[in-house]
Amino acid sequence: MNLAEGVQIVCLGLLGVMMIGAALGVVLSPSIVYSAFMLGGVFISMAGIYLLLNGDFVAAAQVLIYVGAVNVLILFAIMLVNKRQNFAPFPNSWVRKALTGVVSLGLFGLLSTMVLATPWAYSTVPPSSKGSIVLIGEHFFTDFLLPFELASVLLLIAMVGAIILARREYLPDLTPSDLPQTILTLPERPRELVSSSSETRE
Repeated sequence: MNLAEGVQIVCLGLLGVMMIGAALGVVLSPSIVYSAFMLGGVFISMAGIYLLLNGDFVAAAQVLIYVGAVNVLILFAIMLVNKRQNFAPFPNSWVRKALTGVVSLGLFGLLSTMVLATPWAYSTVPPSSKGSIVLIGEHFFTDFLLPFELASVLLLIAMVGAIILARREYLPDLTPSDLPQTILTLPERPRELVSSSSETRE
């Protein structure tokens, strides 16, 4: 997007705050449905950053694929599972929380070091005669063909899993003894008919 430098900085700051807040909502929200909605906010803010970087096709693909397909698929899977009981707390859950905090702080320090050590200087790239869609298509089917096909297989597996979850038979909270027992039996042949048929054969 051809915006002024000050407007771009303000938009980048707003999108960054939105992304960090939505990511914290994904991790800290007690409801898994709200976490899935917050994940959609993370994807939308990423699409806005792509727009600021003049990546219009990547931004549109981000909204269509991740927000319109993956996030909706996650929401369908959450709602189709239909969980009724609460999670049982683990006896040593604080150990997992402490390990998660240590790993998160380590990743944050690594990313902060990379951001500070990278020279963020403007580079003049000569404009290409081809459009962005043509360049992305060429890279998809030449250099990144294997990851592209693996991503399509992964989406196919997710779609098949959602169909299986949607087709499962749901029974209410009844024990097998409470369910009505139906026994199917075949009617017996009358004895008179059996005896008469044997006499006619003789």
